[in-house]
Amino acid sequence: MHDLLDVVFVKPMQDHWLALSFENGENRLFDVKPLLNKKPFKALQQRHVFEQAYVFAGTVNWPGNIDIAPETLYERSVAV
Repeated sequence: MHDLLDVVFVKPMQDHWLALSFENGENRLFDVKPLLNKKPFKALQQRHVFEQAYVFAGTVNWPGNIDIAPETLYERSVAV
């Protein structure tokens, strides 16, 4: 288990991956593809929407009030 870590940087990558940096200095990769068929995330199937990812309030957000919890991003990502 880990303390809740804020995301401090996000970069949308090819094939619906996110490059993430967390406040502890870790860099990780998160695969968004498993979420794309779930209702809140369907808009992210469109590349131009996915590429609008930004950090707000310690997590990744997109226009349209779409976000992913920082603990999900950390726990389901891989270290790089």
